[in-house]
Amino acid sequence: FIAAEINTSSNAVKQGPSAGKAAIGGSFNLIDHNGNVVTDRDILGNWTVVYFGFTHCPHICPDELQKLADAVDKIKEKTGIEIVPVFISVDPERDTVEQVREYVKEFHPNLVGLTGNLDEIKKAARAFRVYYMKTEEEGLDYLVDHSIIMYV
Repeated sequence: FIAAEINTSSNAVKQGPSAGKAAIGGSFNLIDHNGNVVTDRDILGNWTVVYFGFTHCPHICPDELQKLADAVDKIKEKTGIEIVPVFISVDPERDTVEQVREYVKEFHPNLVGLTGNLDEIKKAARAFRVYYMKTEEEGLDYLVDHSIIMYV
């Protein structure tokens, strides 16, 4: 029988100094799918998950929004916590209030769809460190390349 002392300090994961936390989120002023002005202050104090995408997205956005809708329902069922799911468009050229309204009702009854003018969308995307870029297609049949991140 051999006994050995485990030196926990040598087995511990070493962590270097922190460079600080990323500043994610910030002020925005957008229009919801019912035509109401929504700012960042309106969602403060609520459990909220924010996803940036666009309504003409063929695959990724619908898949991600369905995952978000399912997660919102499961969390409420298991914990009772109400989460507000929020979709922010990165395609202000096509994503009108009406277009966003029709889109969000396909996923979850509580999903808040937000859109706005180009400057306001840029400001919101910058605040959340979201990358997006319209592809170089002619006319209105284009895609928007964008980050695929959900923010809590």
